[in-house]
Amino acid sequence: MFSYKHQNIKSVIIGIFSLFLLNCKKDQSSKTNEFPPLVVTNLNVDGGKWKTILLTSPTEISVQAPSSVGSQEYLKEIEETQKIIKIVSPVQAEMIKFWQSGAVLRWNEIARELVAKYNHTPQAGLAPDPNHPMASPPFAARAYALLSVAQYDALVTAWHYKYIFNRLGANRYGISNNQSISELPAYPSEDAVVASVSYSILAYLFPAEKNYLYQKALEHGSSRVWSGANLRSELEAGGDLGQKVAQKVIAYAENDNFKDAVDFDNEWKKNADKIKDAWESQESPKRSPLLPKLGEMKTWFDKKIVLGTVPPPPPSLDSQEFKEDLKNVTEIAKNRTPEQQKIAEFWADGAGTFTPPGHWNQIAEELIRTKSLSELKTAQILATMNRASHDAAVACWYTKYKYFFPRPSQIDTSIKKGISLPNFPSYTSGHSTFSASASKVLSHFFPQDSTKLRKMAEEAGISRVYGGIHFNCDNVQGKNCGAKIGDLAVKWLQK
Repeated sequence: MFSYKHQNIKSVIIGIFSLFLLNCKKDQSSKTNEFPPLVVTNLNVDGGKWKTILLTSPTEISVQAPSSVGSQEYLKEIEETQKIIKIVSPVQAEMIKFWQSGAVLRWNEIARELVAKYNHTPQAGLAPDPNHPMASPPFAARAYALLSVAQYDALVTAWHYKYIFNRLGANRYGISNNQSISELPAYPSEDAVVASVSYSILAYLFPAEKNYLYQKALEHGSSRVWSGANLRSELEAGGDLGQKVAQKVIAYAENDNFKDAVDFDNEWKKNADKIKDAWESQESPKRSPLLPKLGEMKTWFDKKIVLGTVPPPPPSLDSQEFKEDLKNVTEIAKNRTPEQQKIAEFWADGAGTFTPPGHWNQIAEELIRTKSLSELKTAQILATMNRASHDAAVACWYTKYKYFFPRPSQIDTSIKKGISLPNFPSYTSGHSTFSASASKVLSHFFPQDSTKLRKMAEEAGISRVYGGIHFNCDNVQGKNCGAKIGDLAVKWLQK
């Protein structure tokens, strides 16, 4: 559990300051990726009426009313905060700058870094370790979706109560600082909401990182007091709200069937044995494939419709269509140009990276930062895209283990690969499916960039053919499936 409630904020701040003085050489995350402070042009004042995802409505979560402006309790908080502002150190000032540039995006960055840290190849025969998960692309898609859904539902709830209580920031009532004055009501604190809910979701997904994440959540909340942007009671209310939403999202995750996606009893072989020339692991020693039962997971959108996007069977291995597709891959592998190799490597997103869904989160961040969007709008964009990416993973993996289509190098061992070969069937391409779904959603929010986004998705898909690890039919059908799921996500918004 994480909460700002009942903590002596001044003691917390002193403790965090000391901690970071000791560890500033070890943790440089607050000094990298510098961006200007977020100055919102559209507050989305109707945000408290937006449709929630897992919550039935914002009123499902209760928030205690704040003390009145001018009350003794309120004036005491003003005095406490004013004293803290006067002793802010250069290190703390750097942390203020870091978190001022967008809370939702900063926690998305932290999530991507953790995915990269845990994105590794498991040792053969070892069961999954919950404390050190393998952050494969489907795991990552699930993680990004759970995080952004939690942030979004918590912020819709926060907006609902902000405009009920309508308590403006303390710089309107006595706090003297250099921060711009926001018209967004300060109670509950949206930063505390995001810090609290993000800590809980990421600690659930990456248990071994709990202490690190707790430290980041305290830093985030404390930065709001150091800057004079929030009072203690605003942090407490936001932190409590975030925890309540996180509990509901974690309860959902506990029953989404992901734990059953790993098939270590080898039941997946029963399906593979029924298919002629079925996919086989190309690794030595051979390993069980990745998440063969992922297709049984819950989806964020209607499961029947999501699986209705699953493409028809791939071409038979003795068909002319397949022979031409294989010839295409073989020719590229023999005559791969430097540009094709560069594209294959750029989109590879293998071990130690954010994964393909994370790559698209990074693309989304770059687009979002060109606009002055509220935390709520940012969360809406990421929640829509990441739910689509998650469902794209479910549909793609369902397809992979329905057909067990072999990789090109299994059919022709002379094919020279330009990138590493994943340990699961070929049809359809996960990169193509993820990229088409994400680009569809982002094109809805950023129509002026739709052509660029479409070309990026196409390049991500064809990059796997350039790398010699996919047939073009994998790419084309994956792209079709992903686009349909992206459209499904947009339709959810338009309701």
